[in-house]
Amino acid sequence: MARASVISKKRWLTAGVMTFGASLAAPIAPAMAAAAAQPQSVVVRGTSPSCTSTVAADVTALGGRMVRAISILGGGSALLPAGASRALSTMPCVATVTPDAKLAPASIGSYDPTADVGSLFNTTKLVGAQRAWSLGATGKGVGVALIDTGVAPVQGLNGSGKVVNGPDLSFDSQVSQLTYNDEYGHGTHLAGIIGGNDLMNPVGAVSSDASVSTSSVSSTVNKYTGNTNAFIGVAPDSRIVNMKVGDENGVTDVSQVIAAIDWVVQHASDPKLNIKVINLSYGTMSGQAYTMDPLAYAAEVAWQHGIVVVTAAGNQGSSSNGLTDPAYDPYVIAVGAADTQGTLNKALHTVASFSSVGDGTRNPDLIAPGVHVESLRDPGSNIDQMFGATATVGTRFFLGSGTSQATAVVSGAVADYLSLNSWASPSQVKAALTQSATQLPNEPSTAQGAGELNVAAAINSGSSGSSKQRFAQSTGTGTLEATRGNLHITANGVTLTGEQDIMGAAWSSASMAAAEGNLTAWNGGTFNGAGWSGAGWSGAGWSGAGWSGAGWSGAGWSGAGWSGSTWNGAGWSGAGWSGAGWSGAGWSGAGWSGAGWSGAGWSGAGWSGAGWSGAGWSDYSWV
Repeated sequence: MARASVISKKRWLTAGVMTFGASLAAPIAPAMAAAAAQPQSVVVRGTSPSCTSTVAADVTALGGRMVRAISILGGGSALLPAGASRALSTMPCVATVTPDAKLAPASIGSYDPTADVGSLFNTTKLVGAQRAWSLGATGKGVGVALIDTGVAPVQGLNGSGKVVNGPDLSFDSQVSQLTYNDEYGHGTHLAGIIGGNDLMNPVGAVSSDASVSTSSVSSTVNKYTGNTNAFIGVAPDSRIVNMKVGDENGVTDVSQVIAAIDWVVQHASDPKLNIKVINLSYGTMSGQAYTMDPLAYAAEVAWQHGIVVVTAAGNQGSSSNGLTDPAYDPYVIAVGAADTQGTLNKALHTVASFSSVGDGTRNPDLIAPGVHVESLRDPGSNIDQMFGATATVGTRFFLGSGTSQATAVVSGAVADYLSLNSWASPSQVKAALTQSATQLPNEPSTAQGAGELNVAAAINSGSSGSSKQRFAQSTGTGTLEATRGNLHITANGVTLTGEQDIMGAAWSSASMAAAEGNLTAWNGGTFNGAGWSGAGWSGAGWSGAGWSGAGWSGAGWSGAGWSGSTWNGAGWSGAGWSGAGWSGAGWSGAGWSGAGWSGAGWSGAGWSGAGWSGAGWSDYSWV
């Protein structure tokens, strides 16, 4: 079987906004080029991914050298002569120059989260979650469907009932050892933000009752509020429903994402799920209006059936031509990222430079902390191998920046709100959160929307306020190809384009929209006429191997079938997974036995979060 990868196409070119491919206009002084013998290791972030080659030329002109070019950073890691950082930071294509130093290992016992503004302890304090917990709003009984790259069973996510697996709709499902697990690292990081809980009772699943008795409030205060000795997410008693669509490079097609949304809508009320929230830190630059877009339509169907859809605004900064799809649909909650500037004083916070801005008609609804957010590390994952040297905190945690992280914060807040207000409709939840947000001074509404999240204020408001949304509704009858924008997957040199899904089945947007509206898009394990899963939902996971039924060999794209036996991606380290082992498979030195990895990566847009480094996410890629 051949692995699908993403064609390297950029969608960051905006005429008149960015500088592309220009080398230095004037030579750098020889004294600078021959600077001191002790080079400085730095991470350079460009103003856009198209600046990668220009940044490399700037580094060379200053007498340094690129150690590793990272396209999603628009730069990469470099060695510079002492004192050259300041000169490099003034170059037109350079956004930031950050010292690239390894963080000292620390255990949870020696690490002080109170001193780190990006820790979940301080993040939950900033957004009012700790005050919400004191009211009993801990997300108890609320299921959050995480449509992402999977969830690894690391400490903080391995309590009984904490994570429930939906179907694995990713390409990784073809290898049983990888099914449901997170080989990329993005989903685990977000799951920790939403509902990580070191203190979860390991005996029994979380109750499906979405209420919290008043008698439990005092114990909740003692258990969570002010606890600095354990990792606690925004909604520590929520349940994560793992909807894996992205493989170890984050690669997925919009047809997979739509299939995941449709499955969630049809199974939201299944035993032990009670799905009330979808976290979708994913986005494309659709080539059509939301009123026709199939992905936006799927999100609207979820919304109309009582599920709050929380989406990432995107990581294209001020150069964006509006929000990503489906965040550009005005019905859902679109989340931008706040930069805390290393302080708990919200008056000093700003909108993160990478956070996409709206067009004045459709803006982010609100923002939440999304810079240098510390969450659970996924040891041995793709991201961990690429950026672990600079992004790891202690042995368990990882730093990330992006509207992905901000979206996860809001999803956790929604779960908290609904655990006390299970009657609230999605539009009422949205109204409560936006009307209680804290406006940041000197930041435009096109960037911050209503302001920075304050979930305790939303709960204490006692009212959902005006919750009527009278926007034009999507029909979903546009094209799947326009939804993809410039984001395509390929296998064996054959690109998936046009009106067909990953199985090669013809996609009729009108027929699919009708099925979604009638909640019949999924029929057991069949989606769009092909078998996408095993025998069906068993309550605790999907039985079967995943993509049984139609199979990959016979479902070709553009007349070409799958062939070969290697999966695209990177190797695994031999360190093993913390917290839990993998049933049926172990580590075999540098990689999983039975599954090889070879090259290829993720470029363009998609999951909003961008790359991992000591400076955080590099502003692009996963939203």
